[in-house]
Amino acid sequence: MIDTKEVYGLLTKLIGGKGVSGLECDAAAVAEKELSKYMSVRRDALGNVIGEAQNAKDSILLDAHIDQIGMIVTAIADDGFIKIDKCGGMDMRVLSSHEVVINGKEEVYGVITSVPPHLLKDEKSVPKWSDISVDVGMSAQKARELISVGDRVTFIPSERKLLSDHITAPSIDDRAGIAAILRTLSILKERNCNKNVSVVFSVQEEVTGAGATAGAYQSDAHTAIAVDVSFATCPDVSDEKGKPLGSGPLVGISPVITKSVSDTLISLAKENSIPYETEVMGSRTGTNTENYALSKGGRKTGLVSIPIRNMHTAVEVCKLSDIEYTAQLLALYIEKGENDA
Repeated sequence: MIDTKEVYGLLTKLIGGKGVSGLECDAAAVAEKELSKYMSVRRDALGNVIGEAQNAKDSILLDAHIDQIGMIVTAIADDGFIKIDKCGGMDMRVLSSHEVVINGKEEVYGVITSVPPHLLKDEKSVPKWSDISVDVGMSAQKARELISVGDRVTFIPSERKLLSDHITAPSIDDRAGIAAILRTLSILKERNCNKNVSVVFSVQEEVTGAGATAGAYQSDAHTAIAVDVSFATCPDVSDEKGKPLGSGPLVGISPVITKSVSDTLISLAKENSIPYETEVMGSRTGTNTENYALSKGGRKTGLVSIPIRNMHTAVEVCKLSDIEYTAQLLALYIEKGENDA
C-alpha cells in the first residue's frame, strides 16, 4: 500500500480553510503558505494564488480551483431567520437540516430550516431557495449586529477518516486537486527535478470560471493541466457515469483536450504501474480546461480528475490513494515531458 500521510496532512489543512466563491481568502492563505515552500508566490487582483516558474515560457502550468460551493446571505428577516441563496452548484436535495457557519463579523453557527415530514404537502418535492432559511437562534437585532448581506455561508469544515484510506468532508471539490498539485511539487523536490512548473490555484470556478480566465491570460506556459474532481461510482451512479474510488486518476479525453497530452499521461501510467481510468467527454469538460485551451493564441491542455462521491454536498468522499497516484502521474509527466514518454 502506498504512503498517503503527506496527502492526508495537506488535505486536512486545506479543508480547514473556508473559501466560498468570491471570498476564498482563508483557503487561499493556507494554499499560499504551502505553495511558497516550492516557488515564488503572488496573488492577483481576483485572488488567484499564483506560483511562478523561473522560465515562464518553458513551463507546464498546473491548475486547481481553490473555491468551494456555499451560500450567500441575501436578507435578515424581522423574525431573526437568515435568508440565503446558492453560491455555486449546491445540491438542494440534501440541504435541509444541515449545520452551517455564517462567516460574518464573527463565526455564527446555524441550522438550515426543515419542514417536519408530518407537515409536508408533497414528500417528494425539493424545496426552493425561497423556502429555506438559516436558524441562528437570535433576534433580528442581534443577528444584524453580527451578520451582513453578502456574508458567505459554509458547511462546518470538518473531516472524518473512514476505513480503507477513505475520507469524508466538505470542499474535497477541489481541495483534493490542490493537495495533488502540492504533493506533485514535493515529489519533484525529492527527485531534485528542476523542470519549470507554474501553478494557479484559481478562484471562482464554481460560479464563473473567472479565476482560470485571468490566470490563463497571465501565463505564458506552453501546456496547462487542470486537476479537478469527477464522479465516483456508488449505488446510484453507474460505471458509465463514474469510476470506482481507488481507480487512480481519471485522464480526460475531449475535443478541447490535446490528444498528445492525454496519450502521454496514459502511457506513463501504464509504464509505471500507476492505476488510472479514462474519462471521455464529447464536448465541454465542465472544468477550467477550456479557459486555458482558449486563452491568447491557445495552448496544449490536459485534464486529470480525482473520483469523489456525493459531489457538492457536505459529505464528499474520496480515497487518499487516488490523490497520491494523481501526484505521481503528474510528476512523471513533468519529468519526462511529452516527447520523451
